[in-house]
Amino acid sequence: MILVTGGTGFLGSTLIKFLIDDGIAVLATKRPDSTIPDSLRSSSLIQWVDADIVDYFALADIFTGVTKVYHCAAKISYQPADWDSMLHTNSEGTQHIVNLCIAHGARLMHVSSIAALGTSKAGEPVTEESKWDDGQKTSKYALSKYESEMEVWRGIVEGLDANIVNPSVIMGTGVGKKGSGVIFEMVQKGLKIYPPGSVGIVDVEDVAKLMIHIMDDTRISGERFILNSENLSNKDLLERIAKLLGKPSPKIKAKPFMLSIAWRAAKLVALLQGKRPALTRESAMASAAKLAYSNKKVLDATGYTFKPLDLTLQQISLKYNP
Repeated sequence: MILVTGGTGFLGSTLIKFLIDDGIAVLATKRPDSTIPDSLRSSSLIQWVDADIVDYFALADIFTGVTKVYHCAAKISYQPADWDSMLHTNSEGTQHIVNLCIAHGARLMHVSSIAALGTSKAGEPVTEESKWDDGQKTSKYALSKYESEMEVWRGIVEGLDANIVNPSVIMGTGVGKKGSGVIFEMVQKGLKIYPPGSVGIVDVEDVAKLMIHIMDDTRISGERFILNSENLSNKDLLERIAKLLGKPSPKIKAKPFMLSIAWRAAKLVALLQGKRPALTRESAMASAAKLAYSNKKVLDATGYTFKPLDLTLQQISLKYNP
């Protein structure tokens, strides 16, 4: 039996769709308040189970007969109020998954993030060998994913058969208005300012397909792979999206002092309105970072061809220009 954690999420649901399309039965976890995507509601090949990954005993009850685990569940947030719960969920939840995989002899595919890798040095793209830098600019989300990875590496030392994937920013149809989907929403509303940084992008379908490919190739074990289709500046990305949506491209480059003012202003507005700030210090810093990632290792190992980024953006834009 195959277990997928975080089955209702953007990546988890895409992964499950590929698995059941191949006639593979799946056991999928979700939170009690999660909504099952319409495309997965009627399939007899999916067994949904309400189980929080920080609840060891709830997970233990469903592990009997599980031989493969795709661990997609994680908490993502740049809100200070979420830091403790995010670290707890991502680190301890992964610890439980690792321990249960060891106990049941299950093969694990752990979904990490490029946030858990080091930063670009001397203008070179980040690779799987880049060293982790726990500095002041490290986000709490990055720290939570790094500590989650440490649990997997600890398990590998103890005999766990596992691999790790580090996707860059995941985009694709069905992304909705959260996560990377926010970018399209902002451009649609007429974004005028662009952040100075750069970013790596990968299509959600590529991530799911590569996870399945690596999982099924039992010769690959104890490895990590960066999953990234293309590196580009935030300006270039926003210009491509604006063109597809028929909107003006943002022309004003956000200076560091502008980002500093923006996140502080957002915090003040949020306090007055009793809401969460739309922009935080960490998310502002992330938008200004110049990031680039190498996909050489996964290409050499699998021979995979990534979907062109322009095709991904075009497919998402159809939601706005049907």
